[in-house]
Amino acid sequence: MATLAIPPRYRAASVWALYALGLMPGLYAFYLGIYGGLGADPVREFEHRLGLWALRFLCLGLTVTPLRDLFGVNLIAYRRALGLLAFYYVLAHFAVYLTLDRGLILSSILGDILKRPYIMLGMAGLLMLIPLALTSNRWSIRRLGPRWNQLHKLAYPILLAAVLHYVLSLKAITLEPASYIAIVTLLLGYRLVRPKVVDWKRGRRSLAR
Repeated sequence: MATLAIPPRYRAASVWALYALGLMPGLYAFYLGIYGGLGADPVREFEHRLGLWALRFLCLGLTVTPLRDLFGVNLIAYRRALGLLAFYYVLAHFAVYLTLDRGLILSSILGDILKRPYIMLGMAGLLMLIPLALTSNRWSIRRLGPRWNQLHKLAYPILLAAVLHYVLSLKAITLEPASYIAIVTLLLGYRLVRPKVVDWKRGRRSLAR
């Protein structure tokens, strides 16, 4: 199967375009919040939108590998940008929770954590994301060597924590959270069968020669 990829001369510009487009939903939600477009509970709606986009970018980041393996679409150059966009949205989501939602009141935050375990899942996802964001550069790849790949496998439990945080925060499984559960199940399930898929494709290439 031929591999489809963005020509190298357009790659840098397209990555920056992805960053610009990726930040637009958050900026638009901020705009709506300023002008009263987020409904009766604007803080909660703003927080929810930021968290949802974080989950979307986490899913997109883990879609890069199966797209390349199964369909020959090589978007590996965009995986770092997708991961960093997810990190930015998680940070923004958490910042809104701490400041606008809880008012930086420690007792309120601790009480909320004890009452709502899904918040602990969200915090765990953020803590795991921090080392991935800090090492998403070529210097870290060279410095860490094989350990870099091991470290970035944290993306799998991060995605699991994120979808559980999202679903449990809603307290009901409707079509939208059910869709994300299905997507995450497929993405994580693919990692389990990927070695067999790769071996099968190598076998086909060997026969073709």
